Parts: sequence; structure tokens; C-alpha cells
Amino acid sequence: MRGLGRVVQDLGALVLPVECAGCRDRRPGLRQGVCPECVAALGDLRPQPVRPTPAPQGLPPCVALGPYTGPLREVLLAYKDHGRHGLARPLGALLAEVVAVAVGPVRPVLLVPVPDTPAAARARYGDHLSRLARHCAGRLRRAGWPVEVRSALRALPRPDSVTLDSAGRAASAAAAFRTRRRWRPMPAGVALVVVDDIVTTGSTLAAVSRVLTATGRVPTVAAVLAATEKRRHR
Repeated sequence: MRGLGRVVQDLGALVLPVECAGCRDRRPGLRQGVCPECVAALGDLRPQPVRPTPAPQGLPPCVALGPYTGPLREVLLAYKDHGRHGLARPLGALLAEVVAVAVGPVRPVLLVPVPDTPAAARARYGDHLSRLARHCAGRLRRAGWPVEVRSALRALPRPDSVTLDSAGRAASAAAAFRTRRRWRPMPAGVALVVVDDIVTTGSTLAAVSRVLTATGRVPTVAAVLAATEKRRHR
């Protein structure tokens, strides 16, 4: 019985210690998977424009919730790589804040998530960004925004970006995406927003933007949750 299993799971969350996705501290009753201190830290973040240096050709204006450090980094890792899919809803709500700041006054919005490769989607039990985009769209709609999510792209197999330097990331991203064959025309006045979880060198977002632009659909802005901070070598 699925209903009984859910009740038992919820009751267990009230008693058993659960690891906070943000600080890894184990506490009882973390129904959303994040402790109050990490929730407060995430709530203090404010979306800001970001731009990698050097910026790759074709990178649209980009807005991020915060740097890829602290609780934001840990929550993203827990969601993407450790199966904490329940974090999709709060992360989607945070992404909605980024989109709202990036777009400005309320207007129709078309969200285009950067797609996972088939292998990554299988490993993560679904396309993690499409899931975030759906929760983001729901949050924006409840606030009065006309929003549509469109899976406009498909991702081709490519090496894990963690193993690549900036030049390797750019080369890998350049040939990594294709538009889907059937895509309805985009009405005039719609803000086309590319959404991703993390921006590092900007190569992926630039590649997606170039593919979309080649079809006559120019991204208005990119909205991401986190931006990596460039390390300074001594």
C-alpha cells in the first residue's frame, strides 16, 4: 500500500535523524531535508548578474542566485548526485526567484532547461533540470507569470565536464546539443530563458544559446542557481 508507506516514511522523518543536505548535520524532523540554519543561509542569497572571465562567444546575460559554495553547493550536490529528489521543489522555488529578477517586470516566459545526456538522466532517475524547471514554472505561475517549459533541445553524449579544462569544456559543449525537430514558433514578446544549475566557464550556456539563435530563437537571459568562483593561483 503506497499510502501506508508514505505515512510510515513521514512518521520516521519526525523521529529519526536525517542528514541536512546543506551542512551534513544529522537532526530529527528535517521534513524538507535542510536544517533551519541552512534554510536561512539560502534565504539570504539574492540573485545577481554573473559573467565568467573570459566569457565565451554567444553567452547571453546570466543571473545566478549565489556562488557555488556553502549550503547552496551542498544542496545542489545532494539533489543531483545523491538522489535527494525531494529537494527539487525548494530548489525550483529558488530558481523562480532568479528568473523573476533576470526577466524583470512580469511578462510571458519560455523556460528552456539545458538537457541531461541520456546516460546522466538514467543515472539520476530523470532529467534533473527539467524537473527543476517544472517546479520553477509552477512557482512563477502561482505568482501570476504566464510560463511555459519547453524541452527544445536534446543532448548528445559527451565527456564528464569535471575531467576537462576550460578549453576542453568549450570544445565538448560546442557539439553537444541539437534542436528537436518539432518546435512551435515562439510568440513575440516572450522572454526566452535558458535555465541551468551551475555556470562555470559559460561554455554550456553559450553553446545552447548558439544552437537556439541559429533557429531564430535568441535567448533573452540565462538563469542559474550557482556560479563557480574562479580560483586564484598563487
